[in-house]
Amino acid sequence: MSDLAPIRRALLSVSDKQDLVPFARKLAEHGVTILSTGGTARALKEADIAVTDVSDVTGFPEIMDGRVKTLHPKVHGGLLAVRANGEHQAAMAEQNIEPIDLLVVNLYPFEATVAADADAATVIENIDIGGPAMIRAAAKNHGDVTVVTAPEDYQTVLDDLAAHDGQTSLATRTSLAGKAYARTAAYDAAVAAWFARDTPDALPTHVTLGGTKALDMRYGENPHQAAALYLTGEKRPGVARADLVQGKPLSFNNINDADAAFELASSFDPAAGPAIAIIKHANPCGIAQQETLEEAYALALRCDPVSAFGGIVAMNTMLTGTAAAKITEIFTEVIIAPDADDEAKALVAKKKNLRLLLTGGLADPRTAGHAIRTVAGGFLVQGRDTLEAEDINLTVATKIAPTDAQMRDLRFAFKVAKHVKSNAIVYAKDGATVGVGAGQMNRLDSSRIAAMKAAEAAETAGLDQSLAIGSVVASDAFFPFPDGLLAAAEAGATAVIQPGGSMRDDAVIQAADEAGLAMVLTGVRHFRH
Repeated sequence: MSDLAPIRRALLSVSDKQDLVPFARKLAEHGVTILSTGGTARALKEADIAVTDVSDVTGFPEIMDGRVKTLHPKVHGGLLAVRANGEHQAAMAEQNIEPIDLLVVNLYPFEATVAADADAATVIENIDIGGPAMIRAAAKNHGDVTVVTAPEDYQTVLDDLAAHDGQTSLATRTSLAGKAYARTAAYDAAVAAWFARDTPDALPTHVTLGGTKALDMRYGENPHQAAALYLTGEKRPGVARADLVQGKPLSFNNINDADAAFELASSFDPAAGPAIAIIKHANPCGIAQQETLEEAYALALRCDPVSAFGGIVAMNTMLTGTAAAKITEIFTEVIIAPDADDEAKALVAKKKNLRLLLTGGLADPRTAGHAIRTVAGGFLVQGRDTLEAEDINLTVATKIAPTDAQMRDLRFAFKVAKHVKSNAIVYAKDGATVGVGAGQMNRLDSSRIAAMKAAEAAETAGLDQSLAIGSVVASDAFFPFPDGLLAAAEAGATAVIQPGGSMRDDAVIQAADEAGLAMVLTGVRHFRH
């Protein structure tokens, strides 16, 4: 395989015509013969660039509304022939096939067509067939052929031609071939995802993942880790597609935490009142849903004001100037909301490092999809946890039944627990969290931590007794022993919501009765590891 490969003949067939004409003109200046198809050929001819129609080369017209135009041996033979292979050369001579040294193809805009909510017939017509086939052929034969799939790589090719007297280096061809296969893989993944749109929870034999880089980051979770954000075809409102209207670029941890915050905030129906979620290291510091955004923020902040410093604030409704004034009183990394009024934007703009993200809508917590996590040698795929607290039929397990007010808080607390890392314990009262215990190896420790947080929050607020007094408590999974439940009772909880299902349920229920607690069972757990 030679290091340098001359470019004498190129085939250009692009959907995205950005920078096409100046690139083609430079190729012509290097003496490259240009072949083209359809709209690309017209654009080049209109720019007075000499071009040969592919149909003139193949001796076969474009047919079926352009569905068949490059699927021909004179195209694929010219791309796939190994220049140093005598048999290949003999076959080319016998069949009157000329080599194609450069292929420039970007695919039909399938992803953009889907994003525009086009009808099925239009989407199907934007599934490219000839383009991927040519790209794969050229990339396979990158020892001799240069393949370009994106306008941003035009200059790389031109620089190589200038540096090597009309030739490209093997390093450039190899790099571009890798990009080409990555592009067709992502394209095929988008097509497969579209076909699976009616069965979003299905776990097929082959799972395809594809994404387009949207943002390079300074580093990942730690400075020694590289990181970037990639976008899939999912249109779910959230951090990945939000508009950054204020502040410096987002970090890896900002995006991870903002996603957790906005998903939690989105689970609260704005019709029931504004909700605020404050997140730190992907765990909630405090959440509240109240009559006003300002009240919700005040109660969410009260739950853990120490951890909220440098956190992420998400909400389920428009950020107002009044709320922005309160939020910006302490250091906050990111505010993420569906929208913001002009007063809020102006206030946030005074904090040059504070990021303001506007999503244009809420994420539907009941929309099915996949959650994916990598493991050594593969990845785990599961359906998104779409079960919401309002959808669960609760069973009263104790002699005392919860009051209506307690029941509202129990559902609230269990909704929050879904978004807390396991083992998770959440204390709540009057539509606000008052203590959160997250990510512990045993449930008793989570109970103790949540109770400690409630006591500390009360002390910070200048109150005489723990915020947990008179609260309810939620557990993301069953209590395996009565000890975690009793710790909640000792902290002041009066009602409990938990999945149940432990072999010791009878003992736990008896302990709840003896402690005078009301307890309901969900039959559903919300592990979040």
